[in-house]
Formats: sequence, C-alpha cells, structure tokens
Amino acid sequence: MQMSAKAGILLVIILILVPAVAAEDSLEWYTRGQNAATVGNYADAVTYYNNALSLDPSYASAFAGKAVALNALGQYSEALDAANQALAIRTSTDAQDAMAYALFKLGRYDEAVAAYVNFTATVTNHADAYCNLASSYVQTGNPDAALKAYAQCANLDPHNADTWNQIGLVYMSQDKYTEALDAFNHATQETTKSAEIWNNKGLALAALGRYQDALDCFNAALTISPVYADAEKNKESVMGKSQVYQVTGSPTPTKAPWVLGGGTSPATVPTTAAAQTAVNVTESLPAGTIAVTATETQVATKTTYTPLSSIGALTAIVVAGIVFAGAKRRKN
Repeated sequence: MQMSAKAGILLVIILILVPAVAAEDSLEWYTRGQNAATVGNYADAVTYYNNALSLDPSYASAFAGKAVALNALGQYSEALDAANQALAIRTSTDAQDAMAYALFKLGRYDEAVAAYVNFTATVTNHADAYCNLASSYVQTGNPDAALKAYAQCANLDPHNADTWNQIGLVYMSQDKYTEALDAFNHATQETTKSAEIWNNKGLALAALGRYQDALDCFNAALTISPVYADAEKNKESVMGKSQVYQVTGSPTPTKAPWVLGGGTSPATVPTTAAAQTAVNVTESLPAGTIAVTATETQVATKTTYTPLSSIGALTAIVVAGIVFAGAKRRKN
C-alpha cells in the first residue's frame, strides 16, 4: 500500500512535468531567439532558432531570424543559406534584407544590387539598405545609380557623416570637385573628428586650386591622427602652392594626375626648365583607385625697371648741355 502511494505521487509529478516540457514549442523557441537577438546575444539566438526549426522545419520566420543572427556573427555564407530557405517557404522582408546583406558582404555585388532593388521596392524607409545598394553600384561601376541611392540614404539619415563622405568620393571619381566639396562640407558639419573626411575634403580643395584651404584640412586630419601617412604626404604636396611665384617665360603646363589610392604618379613638367613643377596628391580609399586631374596655372614674369640715381641724372644733364652748345657754335 505504501509503494502504491509512492507510485501515485511519482505519476503526479511526471504528469506535471511533461506538459511543461511540451510547452516549449517552436513558437516559444522562436520568441527566445528574437529576444536574444534584440539584446545582441546572436550565438544564443541561432541556437534557439535551430530548436524552433527542429520542431517545425517549415518555420520561415525562424529561418529569417537565423539568417539575420548569422549575418551579425559574420557567417555570411550560412546566413545566405538560411535566408534562401526562408524565401523558399514564403516571402519575407527580413529574409530579403538578410539575403541582400549577405551577398553584399560576400562581394557578390551584382546579386546584391538585384536583391537590394527588390527589397527597397517594398521597404522604402531603410537607410542602410539604400547605402549598401549605393556601395554595390559603386563596385559594379555605376556611379550615377550610386549617387541616386546615396541621395535616398542621406534623405532618410541626413546626419550620417559617412554617407556624405561616400557621396563626395563618388563625385571625386567623376571629376566633379565642386559637388564633392559640398558633400564633404556636409560631412564635416556632422563630425569634425574624422581624419579621413578632412583628408578627402583637402583633396577636393586641392583639385579646385584652393591650396591654402586644402592645407588647413590636411592639418586638421593630422591633428586628429598625427600618424596619418596620406594626410602628411598630401600636406607636403600642397605646401607652398598658395604662394605667388615669378618664373621666366610663359610655360604652358600639362595636366598632372592626382591619384587617389596611395599610388604616386609622375609630376607635371612644364615646357621651360625654369618653370615650377606641379606636385601630386595621394590618399587612400577603402575600395579601388580613383584618378582625378587638376591643372596648375603658372604666373607670368613681371618686368622690373630700376630708376636713375641722382648722380646719373646730373651727369646726363651736363652731357646734354655740352652737346647743345657744340651744336649751336657749328650753326653760327
């Protein structure tokens, strides 16, 4: 009888515990995954999403959440697989965004463009998506489309200095230095603590021939980052260009390439040996090399006259008098 009582108590305990275990269904695991991802616990989030998928292999939202978490962990190939599995079940903007981002980070820029175009056709208020679309356009050699996408990004997030910096760099690649300077001005209005932005602004000013302003920008970059090698080289390149020089003759200078990307190109050599030589400006970009040009105008030589001294003037008057008197005697 005592054994029967113990068995009954054990059965009650089992009956209480079993529903509690069963209650952890796919929805609850998915919710745990969402909560973990919200606070940045992406590894735990992946575990919870996998638990949900083990209970419901067709749980599209769990696949999408897993894709987002894997992207955050830098596991882009796995994220792309999860996003594709989600989209194979049903359309999901979260999965579309995750797929586009994974393609972008994997360097598959043509596919990223298509994915982001598809995503932004539905979600029109996602600034990062437009910026990533613009960056993908840059990588595929379509700067005009990139500028349009960056404009949409800046419209949604006008205080993002990096967006304005990227806009400026695209304009620099098109030799549109005034537009580039305007973009860099926006960037420095949003932050004064980026050495890269000050350096890029200096390059735009140098390309416009505003060397003293460019020098100020390079100095600002070096104040922030004293070991910024590109800014130091650029500063050395424009040193003295704001001064007025007198040269012999009227040389016709050629265009000197201003190379962005760390390379150094040959300096301009004007047609006369005494003429001043143009100097190059270099800077580093995270992706690719962009060449732009600037022209340096030579200053014509001024002719200088030296006035006669007082002794020279007196001598000239005496000689003129003697000549005049001699001429008068011969006439008489």
